Amino acid sequence: MKRILKYDWDAIAGIIAAVAAILMHFLHIVESDVLLMIAVVLIALLFLRDLRRERQGEHLGECLTRTEQSINDILTYIQPHDVVLVGPQRIHHSMEDFSRRACNEMLWFHVCPLMFKRQLVFDALLKTAIENTKVKSIQFILDHSDREIWEKEVAPKINNCPSGKKVRETIWTSISDGVSVIISDIDKEGRAECLLSFWGEPFMARTLNNNVPRYIFHVQSHSELIGRMIEVVRNYRISERGSNIVENIS
Repeated sequence: MKRILKYDWDAIAGIIAAVAAILMHFLHIVESDVLLMIAVVLIALLFLRDLRRERQGEHLGECLTRTEQSINDILTYIQPHDVVLVGPQRIHHSMEDFSRRACNEMLWFHVCPLMFKRQLVFDALLKTAIENTKVKSIQFILDHSDREIWEKEVAPKINNCPSGKKVRETIWTSISDGVSVIISDIDKEGRAECLLSFWGEPFMARTLNNNVPRYIFHVQSHSELIGRMIEVVRNYRISERGSNIVENIS
């Protein structure tokens, strides 16, 4: 029944009436004047159908215009988040996923080496990045106070990794900022993202054995904060290399 109702019955009725009129004219049942009258009536019916469809088309066009305007208004208010807060329940998964999707160079700035003391955490976060074939190099920029812990707990684990050589020599410097950040490109086009955290409560909890991150900010590639964090890390890298050059010359 639904398929039958889809047919254009106005056109079908007009065709049937026209064919019947022509047959009756050939059989000399009706005169040519009657045939002409039938033709005029059919033409009038076709015009009425076109007018009705034109009004329906105009109404549909107005509805589409209003719908398009409403969608544009909604999209204007909906903006992508610059930063996503990741809580304790998803922080481990988020950091592991970041290491898995990273590309080119990874920068680990002012992270706590103690968190790599547990082999499980080291395998999930750093080893995942080391074994990621899309990551070409890994650079750590750490504070001098973490050197002993690094050489005791982290460096041996890195040396045991087959691709451990992609981890460059650590840049040791004096870091006064309470910021911890991991920066990397997420695709081959150079779309950088970062995981940002802060030392101290409530973002990082201090235990007897290590510092445990509680909350991190996943900064998206379109955020202006990405460029600022890259600039901060670059300044530390340049300043430390410059001081090393001066010491070597001396």
